[in-house]
Amino acid sequence: MRNQLVVRGCTIAAVLLASAVMTNAQRPDLEVLTALNADYIHSVQHSDVKRFSEILSDDFLCSNPDGSLIDRAQFLRQTTVPVTIANLKAHDVNVRLMGDFAIIHARTTYTLADGRAASGRYTDVWARRGGKWLAVSAHVTRN
Repeated sequence: MRNQLVVRGCTIAAVLLASAVMTNAQRPDLEVLTALNADYIHSVQHSDVKRFSEILSDDFLCSNPDGSLIDRAQFLRQTTVPVTIANLKAHDVNVRLMGDFAIIHARTTYTLADGRAASGRYTDVWARRGGKWLAVSAHVTRN
């Protein structure tokens, strides 16, 4: 596909390898999106409403694992409730850069409150608006 950049993994080595095949214009976007993805995961784990308020678009929508669709205000309210999971990590991060929007797919692992291991997946859509990358959509599943 033309104008599509796909990067798998979220390690520095993976980013550096991908940098070798992308244009100079794409490198900063990949670095920004990789950092934003890390911020997003950190913000989920730590109920960081302030950071989410900075990186979510005004028209942000999220499909929750229970099938509900919530808007930005509902998502921020949901985020104020401390999570009961621990050790949330993203794996197999796939950043698909397509001009002024990007799609990030990843697998997650985490520990439930009772100590059991669990996992899931997410897909986040990002758009460049006014020169800034903002999350416009998220879809979360849990196993």
